[in-house]
Amino acid sequence: QVQLVESGGGLVQPGGSLRLSCAASGSIFRVVSMGWYRQAPGKERELVAAITSGGRPNYADSVKGRFTISRDKAKNTMYLQMDSLKPEDTAVYYCNKNPAYESEYWGQGTQVTVSS
Repeated sequence: QVQLVESGGGLVQPGGSLRLSCAASGSIFRVVSMGWYRQAPGKERELVAAITSGGRPNYADSVKGRFTISRDKAKNTMYLQMDSLKPEDTAVYYCNKNPAYESEYWGQGTQVTVSS
């Protein structure tokens, strides 16, 4: 089982930017599709961005055009560049393989708060 460590979250004003990082143990980025998920208070965890093993990105409509997912397989690191942040982006952000389920391992996540 891999270990996943998310970082880079924080408090930012609407319209601001953050860059999240995901450090994973092993060679998971070389094997599987990965994704960024988020869970807002009172809501289920949702996939907001994914990247295939071949490097193709996909985005939820709610973040398309504002978020950019990328990865560095050699460093077992994945990133989520978040621009033009909105209050509705406020959530705990997690990285994991894609697909991933609630019964599986998840890291601690990193809190993103967008507020003026």
